[in-house]
Amino acid sequence: MLKTESPPPQGPALDQCPTPQLLAWLVDDQQQALAAVQAARPQLLAAVEAALPRLRRGGRLVYVGAGTSGRLGVLDGVELTPTFSWPRERALGLMAGGPAAMFEAQEGAEDDADAGRRELQALGLTPDDVVIALAASGGTPYVLGAVAAAREAGALSLGLANNAGTPLLAQADIGILLDTGPELIAGSTRLKAGTAQKIALNTLSSALMVGLHRVHGCWMVDMRASNAKLRRRAQALAERVGRATPEAAQAALQACDGELKPALLMLRAGLDASAARAPLQRCEGHLRLALSMSGLQDDETVPSGKT
Repeated sequence: MLKTESPPPQGPALDQCPTPQLLAWLVDDQQQALAAVQAARPQLLAAVEAALPRLRRGGRLVYVGAGTSGRLGVLDGVELTPTFSWPRERALGLMAGGPAAMFEAQEGAEDDADAGRRELQALGLTPDDVVIALAASGGTPYVLGAVAAAREAGALSLGLANNAGTPLLAQADIGILLDTGPELIAGSTRLKAGTAQKIALNTLSSALMVGLHRVHGCWMVDMRASNAKLRRRAQALAERVGRATPEAAQAALQACDGELKPALLMLRAGLDASAARAPLQRCEGHLRLALSMSGLQDDETVPSGKT
């Protein structure tokens, strides 16, 4: 049996233990998820280094999975737009069973390898696209069909699985093993296998966004202030990073339609909105480089009090 399908050695009788002990076991078991991702850092590094040049040329991120893995992939892709202003059309999510599977399990759909292949082919993949394929078992036919289509198109395929020696790890261009071992509830990969996938996806996509200059220091400078919370956050960042008064920060954000990067360049370099966009365009949105091109140096690295 796969590790994720097997009970832990001398597994406790969860249904017979007191609730405090049950909670302790469930929480403590999650620690293995972080350890699994830490062990996979070399593969995650290889994935980032292989994906970045493709994304810089205009490639897309395509997440593929079934069940819990598929939902985690869709979630990671959806969050890239509000967090980093990543274009929605460049973060696509495919789930076995279609969009309805996000809310209601479509258990049989994951067994259809041809569907995975067809649905990925329908996207018109190019060699610059990056396919992130997720399957805790490492052998989900739908996901393997999608990986086959990715390889046929010359796209980069990254395979994340929680069981060693499985087809997904072998067939993807870069296999990323998240070895979380047996689940406390045998076969329930929504537990620490899912946690490890979430950590790995957070790590992978965040590193890619940093590499694409969508973060400055540790600030989300590529977000768009589209609601009250984000407007407050943008205002605070414009004051802090732009070294501006509240009134000046607000005026710059309004002139730049809520976009932080040009607003920050306006504030720091004394430019108008149109002039602030020009250096950003020349250096592919790299705010630190744009500041340097404007004759400014920036020492903004981490919030005060942090090291």
